[in-house]
Amino acid sequence: MAGKNPKTAVVAFKVEAALAELLNKLPNKSAFIRKAIAAQLGMACPLCNGTGIVPRGVHDHYARVIAEHSQRRCEGCGDAQVVPRDPGDLSPEDFARLEQFFHGGPFYCDDCYEKAPSCNECGWHIAADRVAEHQRLAHEH
Repeated sequence: MAGKNPKTAVVAFKVEAALAELLNKLPNKSAFIRKAIAAQLGMACPLCNGTGIVPRGVHDHYARVIAEHSQRRCEGCGDAQVVPRDPGDLSPEDFARLEQFFHGGPFYCDDCYEKAPSCNECGWHIAADRVAEHQRLAHEH
């Protein structure tokens, strides 16, 4: 994990009194809000459609499925890697590496990500043997 990133800007917004009271009970309100924003800027959860709430039965059913499928093979070397469940928990280095996967691109381990050249158009790291396919799928108009 990387060291602490300095926070240099303040963002303020108004909320209802009940929400403010709930937020004030959190041990680290700022970290919670940063994680929530990072998660929301991604894609909405297919289970809760972005509400953050699912019925207990749905939760219990899919918790097992998610736990069983928490790993994915690196598309470069094939090694099994844990897929993080919450992008808000990632270090800046890991976020940069996994952002392309979160947005539908290839999943690489640290080593394969560093070895794969980045696309001149989108910046994704793409293995040399997949550049033509990437160009055709992502950049042909």
